[in-house]
Amino acid sequence: MKRTIFTTPQDAEAAFYEALEKSDLDAMMAVWADDDDIVCVHPGGARLSGVAQVRESWRQIFAGGQTLRFRLRHQQTVNGMTLAVHSVYEQISVAGEARARNPVITTNIYMRTENGWRMVVHHASPAPSSPDTDGKRTPKTLH
Repeated sequence: MKRTIFTTPQDAEAAFYEALEKSDLDAMMAVWADDDDIVCVHPGGARLSGVAQVRESWRQIFAGGQTLRFRLRHQQTVNGMTLAVHSVYEQISVAGEARARNPVITTNIYMRTENGWRMVVHHASPAPSSPDTDGKRTPKTLH
């Protein structure tokens, strides 16, 4: 099977969210690096490492049969020659559910490999219901 080559981190990210919305496990794993150092953290979940754990987590999510839609907001990116970090707010809706779910704040990290850009980290956490958009800075919390 020939793998898609993502020429930019943005291409890889678009393919990631398309695979999520289509519940397409093969397309999802085509975005990820073939490396046991990859890491995935789903909202409220444990840290998963390696291709086998990451693949199995997406298989379980897709087996749930929900049709998910994503709207990305407040995107911030840092793109370098070989590494890109994207921070986004995901507004997720589920087909058949009347009310919107609380947003999720996500960090996606992509690495430039010999096979194009690939995801190496996806870390998603519950977010406040609305990010700070009134221009005020929220206090920093150190942990």
